[in-house]
Amino acid sequence: MIRSIFLFLDRTYVLQNSMLPSIWDMGLELFRNHIISDRMAQSKTIDGILLLIGRERSGEAVDRSLLRSLLSMLSDLQVPEYLNHVSKRLEEEADRVITYLDHSTQKPLIACVEKQLLGEHLTAILQKGLDHLLDENRVPDLTQMYQLFSRVKGGQHALLQHWSEYIKTFGTTIVINPEKDKDMVQDLLDFKDKVDHVVEVCFQRNERFINLMKESFETFINKRPNKPAELIAKHVDSKLRAGNKEATDEELERILDKIMILFRFIHGKDVFEAFYKKDLAKRLLVGKSASVDAEKSMLSKLKHECGAAFTSKLEGMFKDMELSKDIMVHFKQHMQNQSAPGPIDLTVNILTMGYWPTYTPMEVHLPPEMVRLQEVFKTFYLGKHSGRKLQWQTTLGHAVLKAEFKEGKKEFQVSLFQTLVLLMFNEGDGFSFEEIKMATGIEDSELRRTLQSLACGKARVLIKSPKGKEVEDGDKFIFNGDFKHKLFRIKINQIQMKETVEEQVSTTERVFQDRQYQIDAAIVRIMKMRKTLGHNLLVSELYNQLKFPVKPGDLKKRIESLIDRDYMERDKDSPNQYHYVA
Repeated sequence: MIRSIFLFLDRTYVLQNSMLPSIWDMGLELFRNHIISDRMAQSKTIDGILLLIGRERSGEAVDRSLLRSLLSMLSDLQVPEYLNHVSKRLEEEADRVITYLDHSTQKPLIACVEKQLLGEHLTAILQKGLDHLLDENRVPDLTQMYQLFSRVKGGQHALLQHWSEYIKTFGTTIVINPEKDKDMVQDLLDFKDKVDHVVEVCFQRNERFINLMKESFETFINKRPNKPAELIAKHVDSKLRAGNKEATDEELERILDKIMILFRFIHGKDVFEAFYKKDLAKRLLVGKSASVDAEKSMLSKLKHECGAAFTSKLEGMFKDMELSKDIMVHFKQHMQNQSAPGPIDLTVNILTMGYWPTYTPMEVHLPPEMVRLQEVFKTFYLGKHSGRKLQWQTTLGHAVLKAEFKEGKKEFQVSLFQTLVLLMFNEGDGFSFEEIKMATGIEDSELRRTLQSLACGKARVLIKSPKGKEVEDGDKFIFNGDFKHKLFRIKINQIQMKETVEEQVSTTERVFQDRQYQIDAAIVRIMKMRKTLGHNLLVSELYNQLKFPVKPGDLKKRIESLIDRDYMERDKDSPNQYHYVA
């Protein structure tokens, strides 16, 4: 009851101070010291329990649930008590040796106490107490457990195994439940901090505990393929995006280092790369990056971890942005030399196709002055770089529009689609959904979202009739001449399509497609070198070379596919033997 009243205190202040016990722990401690440790209360409780058990044995009905809860209470309170008792007995025996026993009896005597009180009960103590102590983060009790267990043969080993099981079980609960996905990465980071603290303080940085902790993390984090990799990439995005809460560069750097530790445990690093690339593209193209230094720092961490091949495309994206800036300087000069500069300023980012995520090109109807500018740029660019092909990505375009209302002038920061819709209202005051669709050529669902952002959001530049949150067929849109806003330049956000399931699936599918090519390439590489190879040897060689998890069945399919395409063939006499076909 007390804990639920002070829940906020328990979950914030207490959690941040690792030296403070949780309210639950403190309550147990007080209850143990003042009530259960009281001789009278203790002997009465235990006598009462034994009496009830005795009565039931002789056929009387007793309150079993009362018995169960009393015993579980005693067992909860018991493990740390028992460890204190062992420590005390060991001290007492050592003291006896010093005071009056023969010194030659010290070793056998202490060994006997250790064996009888600890050695005989290792598993029982661990099963009863370890999970509870770790759940409650009971640092002093865990320290004592480690010190006592280190004294007896097999003690550390038993503690080590139970410790690993605890990490795997607890970690799996974080990773496996889709309902907890939005907190998964933060929960993993918090759990890792907690476990690190226990190793540091309680287990004296014992190498074996550190290594087994890493192995256990790797085991549970890969129990659910792909999702943790995707969510870790998105977590990095949330930290590197502008408007992020982490105040200082040092703080951000520390968080990125912690995320990199989780990244190391993941097997499907290519899934991480695909989602990371998609988010990085958004940050770069919309100028949403919190800091270029942090971006570069994260890149060098990834490069250090996975090698240059892993980051070459990501680095290419940065290079494209830099080159685009240079090209734009030259283009602006080129435009000034032209006799009639137009009313529009054009800025272009030139993206190398292989580096960036794949975008679906969308054909829309641009106003003639925009088309003319595009052509001017195209002639200018291809004049400098012949043999290249430019493809405009309308979905990524954005613009600043000047507008006049009764209240005065405003500027709008808008997407290209929003621009096309708004420019129509230079030609007339009101249009239907169908008319706008015909005139702009914007795809249906994209247009509905665009109109929603202009007529149903915070800054309503257009008035929709009938009113309503959704854009339906037959809706009419009118220019809002009475529009008011305290700012001069207003950013009208696109209604964000929650990253749709399709988008997620398509990113993941591209990764799988890419994996197929990598498997094929690896098989051909190996066969070309070995000329002839048995199936099992080929598979084990592939496992050495491939950087992502793969099932034997998938490898078999790729081998079959290469045999069908005449890259290799089966041996006539032994079907498990393959030959390379030159």
